[in-house]
Amino acid sequence: MKRIDKIFSKSKVISLDLYLEKVLYDKSVGYYQKQDPFGIKGDYVTAPNISNLFCEMIAIWLVSFWENLKKPKNLNFVELGPGNGDLCLVLVKTLKNFPEAFNSINIMLYEKSEKLKKIQKKRIISGRVSWINNLNKIKKGPVVFFGNEFLDALPIKQFKKINGCIFEKYAALKKNKVDFFYKKAQKKQINKLENLRLLKNNGIIEYPEYGFKELEIVCNKIKKLNGGALFIDYGYKVEKNINTLQSVMKHRFNDIGKNIGKADITSLVNFGLYQKYFNSNGLCAKDVISQSKFLQKMGIIERFNILSKKMSYEDKSNLYLRIKRLIDPQMMGKSFKVIFAKNKRCNFSLAFK
Repeated sequence: MKRIDKIFSKSKVISLDLYLEKVLYDKSVGYYQKQDPFGIKGDYVTAPNISNLFCEMIAIWLVSFWENLKKPKNLNFVELGPGNGDLCLVLVKTLKNFPEAFNSINIMLYEKSEKLKKIQKKRIISGRVSWINNLNKIKKGPVVFFGNEFLDALPIKQFKKINGCIFEKYAALKKNKVDFFYKKAQKKQINKLENLRLLKNNGIIEYPEYGFKELEIVCNKIKKLNGGALFIDYGYKVEKNINTLQSVMKHRFNDIGKNIGKADITSLVNFGLYQKYFNSNGLCAKDVISQSKFLQKMGIIERFNILSKKMSYEDKSNLYLRIKRLIDPQMMGKSFKVIFAKNKRCNFSLAFK
């Protein structure tokens, strides 16, 4: 009850993206502010939790990018939404195998959750790692942004097109319960959707306005300081025009209007739209590839073969199943996709060729 009251404290009716922003990020009731969602005891697992080899592939990709940029003495690597810190821990460990790169790459963690930030600071002890609250504070480059399951957690707006009429989804508080409904969309919102050519078909249109505002700074920094942004997430390239919002609690699906602040809510990432966004904002995002293709191009199978030679049968089988989960098209391999947006002067395209 208190959670709902705080979300609807000023108005009994709010837009869907504002509802999601409060449910996920509000300092007093937000899911990410109160929960440690990762692992078996949490609500879900991500690729860095599944296998260190995923993290190693990101580290190798980063070192290769650093080399392509002619080994700058100071390169800022910014992890957006670093979760429990699993990727960062492996990143630091792997980079130590490349001393020159290790001494040149500054790792910055951009985390909104105070709960997760405390977990990260307790686990990650390294002079190469710092925390950042404002991306505008990055004044020098080059800069590389990385987000694994970052885009899917950004609040979205939802619209419905019915016989040429456009309606926007809202959340309302009725008798201490959350109710969702549509009302006629404002002209300025319709114009935004038209400009992005999202109104071609009837059905549900999902529009990450919140995410675009978040990424505006990312685009500006890459254009000004050089570098790029690598995002890995589950999503699609062709417009689906369906409701992709989903909520998870204790590894089971949850109603998005229930267990407020106690359950995660995400949406499938429209990679075609983000590709269009990056390209129209001065960056170059040539292709969207599968997680399977990215990890295999980066050498995850070769790395598995090397490590498995010294493993017991049980450990080898365990690692094999973890890698399979990451690259099998029937598991995460196809549904998870990768996009790389870079400065137009940059010719780096490792794994995307």
